[in-house]
Amino acid sequence: MSVPSFTVLGDGPTVLMLHGVGGGHLAFAPQVETLASSGYRAVAWDMPGYGRSPPIEPYNFKGLAQSCAALIEGLNCGDVTLLGHSMGGMVAQEVAARRPELVNKLILCGTSPAFGKPDGPWQRNFMAERTAALDAGKSMAQLAQLLVPRMVGPGSLPEGVRLATHCMSLVPASTYRRALEAMLAFDRRAELPRIRVPTLVVAGEHDRSAPPAVMKKMADLIAHSTYLQMRGIGHLQNLEAPDDFDTLVLNFLALPPALLH
Repeated sequence: MSVPSFTVLGDGPTVLMLHGVGGGHLAFAPQVETLASSGYRAVAWDMPGYGRSPPIEPYNFKGLAQSCAALIEGLNCGDVTLLGHSMGGMVAQEVAARRPELVNKLILCGTSPAFGKPDGPWQRNFMAERTAALDAGKSMAQLAQLLVPRMVGPGSLPEGVRLATHCMSLVPASTYRRALEAMLAFDRRAELPRIRVPTLVVAGEHDRSAPPAVMKKMADLIAHSTYLQMRGIGHLQNLEAPDDFDTLVLNFLALPPALLH
């Protein structure tokens, strides 16, 4: 299996960042810089089909987890902290379920353990909101201009919103559609009690995609988890409030193992 493309900066314990459906490695640009300057090896991948990473067939979570595992093994670092945002948080859960020996800590942001019923009203609305503009002939750049402002909270940093919009505009429309379709079948709720590594669960107060109530319930099912909510922030936490987000992450990473359990 080919190893996905990625960016890396710094030396130390490895933190591998997995972006969402509208992202790419650039979506973690602030975190790569902060983590590298704080003594970590900061790695941000391009999920298969994104950036320079070749797509996979079939495009599903099994394949995405295998690609992620291949990257971890290619980094030759033993195990990693996986930081997954949105769909990237689903990939992180899939890796933790399939290859638990590769993961020493989890950070799950703006994500959920299942998409739910594909034909449910919330799910239908979610998919329609994210594909209607494409169906009408709009470009990914136009879709990004439409969607990103709806995802953020009132406390979001304008520069972060611009970067999020830029990242989404770079995603190939075909990959975007396939990634959304893959999410329809995701369900790792049964695996949450089996997660045995320290886990940080971060919700945005105004996140409609992964509401705080959903994430709190998720955290309650993970034995060694810490739940935190960012006030004034929506779905794109790490870009809306990068300084606050980085502080949460660094504090979690710095905790000695005994305090994480």
